[in-house]
Amino acid sequence: MNYKVIDFENYYRKGVFEHFSKDCKCSLSITNSIDVTELYEYSKKTETKFYINFLYLLSKTLNSRMDYKLSMKWDTQELIEYDKINPTQYVFHDDTETFTIAYTEYFENYEKFYAGAMADIENAKATREYGLDAMNHPNWFDASCIPWISYDSLNIELPDGYLYLTPIVNWGKFREENGRKLMPVSVRMNHAGADGYVVAKVFKILEEEISNFVKE
Repeated sequence: MNYKVIDFENYYRKGVFEHFSKDCKCSLSITNSIDVTELYEYSKKTETKFYINFLYLLSKTLNSRMDYKLSMKWDTQELIEYDKINPTQYVFHDDTETFTIAYTEYFENYEKFYAGAMADIENAKATREYGLDAMNHPNWFDASCIPWISYDSLNIELPDGYLYLTPIVNWGKFREENGRKLMPVSVRMNHAGADGYVVAKVFKILEEEISNFVKE
């Protein structure tokens, strides 16, 4: 895990960060429908798991901009940018109706990421422990699928004064609409580190990554 300290005096969002970390402590969440028709068909054709393919593209998206890799280093009160952030998966157990966390390291190499994600899921299936280990996984982002429903809005609330800058991403069951498969995706970020444009870029970049991925 590597990071660099942000030169806050020259940070392009300095004024916004100060306002939303001191005067108006809040977060923002946006839910948008992503067209995953081609990704679904690609997954069927290649006999790969749609879930992991989407997780890979989401992870690639969130590693594409500094804004998504920010964090506060509390011992020094410094704003930092990790060299990369990794997805925290939540593996559901039907028998106990509980989740186990699976920490999966992000690699730009698709095959390496896919194999790691598969192994992490299988390991999580073997236990019923929650498995939270946040202290040893500071540069991980929450990536949670809600496959039972398709929804229009989802909000994740954290204490206003808690500068949790890492994105929290959820997605639900896709629905059929005019022959297309549309999947709700929700992105929550702290307003100090992101505004509507920065959050909207998650969806825009993700759509581009999906389009490029299925063409390869």
